[in-house]
Amino acid sequence: RQEVHACSFYNEKDPSVTVTVCVLQDNGEDSHRISPSPVVHVRGLCEAVVEADLIDALEKFGPICYVMMMPFKRQALVEFSAVESADRCVSCGAKEPVYIAGQQAYFNYSTSKRITRPTNADNPNSGNKVLLLSIQNPLYPITTDVLYTVCNPIGSVLRIVIFKRNGIQAMVEFESVQCAQKAKAALNGADIYAGCCTLKIEYARPTRLNVIKNDNESWDYTKPYLVRRDRGKGRQRQAILGEHPSSYSDNGYGPPCPLLPLPGNSRYKLTSVDVPDMVSYPLPQSSSSYSGHAPSSVAMVSGLHPSKMNCTRIFNLFCLYGNIEKVKFMKSVPGTALVEMGDEYAVDRAITHLNSIKVFGKRLNVCVSKQHAVIPSQVFELEDGSSSYKDFAMTRNNRFSSAGQASKNIIQPPSAVLHYYNVPPCISQDHLLRLCTEHDVPGFVKFKMFDAKPSSKTISGLLEFDSKTEAVEVLTVLNHYQIRIPNGSNPYTLKLCFSTSSHL
Repeated sequence: RQEVHACSFYNEKDPSVTVTVCVLQDNGEDSHRISPSPVVHVRGLCEAVVEADLIDALEKFGPICYVMMMPFKRQALVEFSAVESADRCVSCGAKEPVYIAGQQAYFNYSTSKRITRPTNADNPNSGNKVLLLSIQNPLYPITTDVLYTVCNPIGSVLRIVIFKRNGIQAMVEFESVQCAQKAKAALNGADIYAGCCTLKIEYARPTRLNVIKNDNESWDYTKPYLVRRDRGKGRQRQAILGEHPSSYSDNGYGPPCPLLPLPGNSRYKLTSVDVPDMVSYPLPQSSSSYSGHAPSSVAMVSGLHPSKMNCTRIFNLFCLYGNIEKVKFMKSVPGTALVEMGDEYAVDRAITHLNSIKVFGKRLNVCVSKQHAVIPSQVFELEDGSSSYKDFAMTRNNRFSSAGQASKNIIQPPSAVLHYYNVPPCISQDHLLRLCTEHDVPGFVKFKMFDAKPSSKTISGLLEFDSKTEAVEVLTVLNHYQIRIPNGSNPYTLKLCFSTSSHL
């Protein structure tokens, strides 16, 4: 909403190539360049860059009043105090290389004159010492211990509250405004674990947190008497420089992910004095969420299309984030279903990636259910004639049934590109397009087949759709479709998942 998409400005394969954009102004005349703005759009950033690296590299052009990180796009918006500073930044970047965290970056004026702050708070004039942390792609559990280990070495942490409204978010209250400012600069855009659990940090609305008990979801470090469990027990892991959570070492979802250090040139780099070699890390235990509900392996999904969604289609979509045990539609609340998953972390991943997405014109609302199991009561017939309840515990289509199987899954948010696999070699692009037409779902606009070994019995590839919503609907309908071939004894199960590629 702040920026015209980067693809409008540059060639993704070669960020040094800038494309001229024609902007239509209010007077109806065309302008062949973006007008100067105090906000600069930065692209071509390395994956490990944090806010402090941008400030280090760009404050020579003038005072910086706000930074918005876009970690997964390797981009950022930087708002200078004056348009002259932004002009010096863009002009210098066009004449000679400007390096951020050791990698050349590229600059354009933003189409915005000011970065909209999500919470009406500006830095550094807000005086707020509470930060709002959004954890993107949370493949591993996020607990108060994890966040304390990450944040406290930079600035003294007083309180932490974790909640699951729009994915996994947390508020962290620091001892002072200066500590909060340092933590935001040092951690905004960083990965807690390599390649996942990425932090996007803003200032929160509350200026103080109220914590009533100390557990995995909330902690008041000024009130030790709130402790309800022994924090000293459990396996150990390193802080910021360690491996993935020890409790997931044998059966984790995905390959081990070491914690990333802060960039070496960061002004807030942690020293050996700041960070102890090992910090106690308890195994995930039962806790209470911010909403007051105990953790549950059951997700409640509302906003389901009454005639196009059923138990099987919910399974097709949610199985990408964890095993599915049971699915039950609620008769008393139309368009709502309960999904029992393998564990509470699978529910967390489903909430993070599926909450608020559109499916068949309706926006899903995914949250933690108060119930701890799905009970097959009040079974009825859905509009499409299928049952309102289905047990998937024994299906072979669950993708997290063993550690080896789980490690092959790439947890991805919905995207416009689907990865297909387990398809018989005789199936062509036209076959797949006809399959879309027969099931009344959008057809793909681009097709790519991966090279397969001559001895391979199946093929795989990528399908690109016009939008993320179209890809979601196709996956919901066609995932696990049984492809039968002439003279074949057993059908092939078409398997789909969201690709790491944003386009073909």
